Amino acid sequence: MFIPKLYRSEDYDLMREIIKENSFALLISSVDKIRATHSMMMLNEDDPENAYIETHISRANPQAKTLNDGDEVLCDFLGAHTYISSSWYDHINVSTWNYEAVQIHGTVEIMNHDELYAHLDKLTSKYESFQQCPMMVEDMGREFVEKEMKGAFGIKIIPTEIFIKQKLSQNRKESDFNTIISQLEQSDDNARKIAEKMKLIKK
Repeated sequence: MFIPKLYRSEDYDLMREIIKENSFALLISSVDKIRATHSMMMLNEDDPENAYIETHISRANPQAKTLNDGDEVLCDFLGAHTYISSSWYDHINVSTWNYEAVQIHGTVEIMNHDELYAHLDKLTSKYESFQQCPMMVEDMGREFVEKEMKGAFGIKIIPTEIFIKQKLSQNRKESDFNTIISQLEQSDDNARKIAEKMKLIKK
């Protein structure tokens, strides 16, 4: 990911936030050809010094058939993002897009049976806990879950490089910066979220 110095971030709390809130991300590989799969991802920080991404895809997916331990992959997370109109500036310029994103390059470690079971348990708990009548893994019964697991290919991605980008009109003068915030606050949820992020970097 190309990141001009102005937009580069080393804020790992921001990275955690983007991954947590935008966990349906792209798993990209190029073992035999370029392949990409949207999948649910989680940041595992059980050992904070050795954090990694965990996910699973269908075992029938051609991407699963090509991945092996040690292969390089890219996890691409897109956070809040919105269009920025050039009509909001006090001068002629081009329109653009404000956004937050994280890309993690890493190496593959294929999950064993117990690791995949634990991964699916955590993933289910994360999203079912807010349901009116949550259906947890333990409610399904181990025999049923293990039968379904046969169709899942679980992997861990051990990070080798982490890139965090926060493009929030940092290159604009104060008056235009403030106008952009005002315009975004009148728009949809994603735009308002970018406006709030802009206010934070302004402080």
